[in-house]
Amino acid sequence: MTDLLRSILQDAWPFWLISLVASLLTIVIILVAAVVTMMLMVWLERRVVARMQDRLGPNRVGPAGLLQSVADGVKMFTKEDIVPRAADQWVHLLAPIVVVAPVMAIFAVVPWGRGLSPSDFGNGMLFVLAVASISAIGLMMAGWSSSNKFALLGAMRAVAQLISYEFPGVLAILSAVIVYGSMQLTHMPELQGGVPILGSSIAGLDLGLGWFVFTPIGFVGFIIFFIAILAEGERTPFDIPEADSEIVAGHTTEYSGMKFALFYIGQYVLNFALAMIATVVFLGGWQGPGLAQLSAGNLAPLGGLLSLFYMLLKVWGLFFVMIWIRGAIPRLRVDQLMDFAWKTLLPIALINLLSAAVWVTITLWGSNPAWTMNLTIGSLNLLGWLENATPIVRQIVAVIVTAVLNGAAVRWVLTMNHRIEGEEFDQAIFEALEQQAA
Repeated sequence: MTDLLRSILQDAWPFWLISLVASLLTIVIILVAAVVTMMLMVWLERRVVARMQDRLGPNRVGPAGLLQSVADGVKMFTKEDIVPRAADQWVHLLAPIVVVAPVMAIFAVVPWGRGLSPSDFGNGMLFVLAVASISAIGLMMAGWSSSNKFALLGAMRAVAQLISYEFPGVLAILSAVIVYGSMQLTHMPELQGGVPILGSSIAGLDLGLGWFVFTPIGFVGFIIFFIAILAEGERTPFDIPEADSEIVAGHTTEYSGMKFALFYIGQYVLNFALAMIATVVFLGGWQGPGLAQLSAGNLAPLGGLLSLFYMLLKVWGLFFVMIWIRGAIPRLRVDQLMDFAWKTLLPIALINLLSAAVWVTITLWGSNPAWTMNLTIGSLNLLGWLENATPIVRQIVAVIVTAVLNGAAVRWVLTMNHRIEGEEFDQAIFEALEQQAA
């Protein structure tokens, strides 16, 4: 944005003023785009779920009901802001701000296309992981300050869920960071060109389809991260924190008007932001067929537009899957939710992290002095042959080894969990029979 303004103004303004105006414009664009995106997400979810349930959905306000979200916004603006008398007034006020502000900050570092990133720095992924975890504090603030037992209980369940699923989600991202060797978000799509599975190992062949998800590590990591973002965004089947059939409305029980709307905005915008992160890390970001050819020479502007199209297409596709899951899968119990995070996702994520280390070892062995040590058993050098192997051979070997390792890990974890559940069920039946006999 700064370079664009400098080219337009031809240095008529001082550099500090241009930087300030560029920053303000970027913030305004991000906020407006986030709110408009949220309105479109709400409309799309209502229409799609309605079709899945053989209904019409919103179709009265505006063409195809497009203005229904605008009408809902007007309703929220005009609603009375009611605060419980015993509530902590300042904490009650600040809670929705603490929830929404970090989510908006995520968009500052996520690339929307080739060269279309509001801010680009080396530790962008670290910034996202640090900022995204702040929202849990706002949820706890909302529940505690409301002076309502249902709100406090809902906030505690929400925070427990977020923390539980952050562990496997972060480990899935960390496996990608190990393979990429970088935490720079704008750099990750650049590394996902080429062809499926083989990536960029074939020189001169760039179809824009060398996405990380086509590798065993990326596939497992994507599944784990996508499940984690369903839980982070409180999507079905992980919408327990606000399950009105169980706990009224969770931490938002004592909120009304625009304060409630801020929580609503924050939840949908967080879903979109996390879908963008999943797209950048696992689905190639803005990579796609024909992009490499259009991004050279005079066709670079068309390449930028095509990259934006690919990015938005993938993100909206992920959100459609979220809607699909909501219309097809029932809500989990809270014990099932926690068990799934700690007993299933976390062990698989840890083994996937080991697979990432194995992948890097195979693909980079012998590429620099730090990787030339000999791994021997007796007189047999196990990895010496990799020093003379071509990139394609290294890639194929890495895919096979990590596929076997991850496949065995998933099978082992699922088998162990099934065995433990069976033993717990048998123990419960035995105890029930003992009580009945007594």
